Amino acid sequence: MATIGLIGGMSWESTAVYYRLLNEGVRARSGGLHSANVLLHSVDFAPIAEMQAQGDWARAGAALAESARRLAHAGASCLVLCTNTMHKVADQITAATNLPFLHLADVTARAIRATPSRRPLLLATRFTMEQPFYRDRLKAFGVETLVPDAGERAEVHRIIYEELCRGRIEAASRERYRAVVARAVREQGADGVILGCTEIGLLVSQADFPVPVFDTTALHVAAALDYAAEVESVAA
Repeated sequence: MATIGLIGGMSWESTAVYYRLLNEGVRARSGGLHSANVLLHSVDFAPIAEMQAQGDWARAGAALAESARRLAHAGASCLVLCTNTMHKVADQITAATNLPFLHLADVTARAIRATPSRRPLLLATRFTMEQPFYRDRLKAFGVETLVPDAGERAEVHRIIYEELCRGRIEAASRERYRAVVARAVREQGADGVILGCTEIGLLVSQADFPVPVFDTTALHVAAALDYAAEVESVAA
């Protein structure tokens, strides 16, 4: 199987999910003792989070571009950035190597397009919900992304950084996310939910909502496995 290069650590809580799902996926596809062929460069999230807060995206992008170069030098066949928010600097990362980059927004948009949903609610960090880099990418696929109101966005963001990224799973926060989605369905006509931060799947799932859920982490993993299998098939 082709070697999947992961740029992770943002946070490591969700990167661990990527690793588990990749290996579970290979086992389901190939059976026996087969596991995923993976290279991981896990960065220290604290300085990256500080750059996010300061709006210093260029420096954050340079740090992740260096991760991409390390993975390319180590022999990765493709790049998977294990965070939605940092896709804001995807251009810096893709410019750093010649490796295929599996863009998470594209993967998510294709999954949405395969369903009747066209107006999903985006739950994510405030950067991803409020800035256009992600929503515009989905719009190019014909997906009109809705976002919570300002107060709800602040709470969704807080739960991600203060709880999920720190390994805290709180029942009260799960109820808060459920309420945010229920209001969007009722008042905005949301017909789906994008778990647009890779940690959110640690807190909620399809069982929590009456509309289709698009778990970006799971979708990204499936796309990476499909890509690796395709490369292997061509090589054979």
